[in-house]
Amino acid sequence: MKKYRYLILTAVVAVFASAVWLLWQPLMDFAADPAALHQWLEAHGAVGVLIFALLNAVQVIIAVIPGGPFEVAAGYLFGPWLGTLLCDVAMTCGSVFVFLLVKKLGMPFIRLFFSQEQIESVHLLKDTKRLKPILFLLFLVPGTPKDLITYLVGLTKLPLGSWITICFVGRLPAILFSALGGSALEEAEYGMVIAVAVILTVSYLVGTWFYQRWNKKDPE
Repeated sequence: MKKYRYLILTAVVAVFASAVWLLWQPLMDFAADPAALHQWLEAHGAVGVLIFALLNAVQVIIAVIPGGPFEVAAGYLFGPWLGTLLCDVAMTCGSVFVFLLVKKLGMPFIRLFFSQEQIESVHLLKDTKRLKPILFLLFLVPGTPKDLITYLVGLTKLPLGSWITICFVGRLPAILFSALGGSALEEAEYGMVIAVAVILTVSYLVGTWFYQRWNKKDPE
């Protein structure tokens, strides 16, 4: 069984390495230029929307790709409500995929993306009695290492149904604010863009402070 496990891991590494090599620059170009992405989506119709959703899920799986630009781009392209829903569903699907892969492949898979020091830095997930509310807060509050947490949750005993709910509901407010910023950018409402940017920045700083404080001690 262990032999097959490492064969699967090797295959996953090959697929992810190929995805990063092929998609990294196009992803960054599109995320940085929503107008160009808009033209591309108009040319490809429903298939283009599906591909955008797939790429959004991929950025969760390939943890080195930032998700914020895609949330802003979704608001720019589809409006705040549809853009939020599209991003949230796609990112939840990506998180579920990671959860199931970690269940199958374990710590060697996590080490593909994170150092041992990063892995050991997260103490909050050791509190098994309060795992669900802790995870919900970690996803609700900006400034927490959601990519790393997404990978580590697969090592816990959290049920898949609870993980889906936490991912979808917890991410919703931050995605909505980012999408509102993207929609305001498309409408040239720059006052709203600045307001959203300030709110997100302050939320991020406060969330980072709280996370560092919460995460200082190991649970008893």
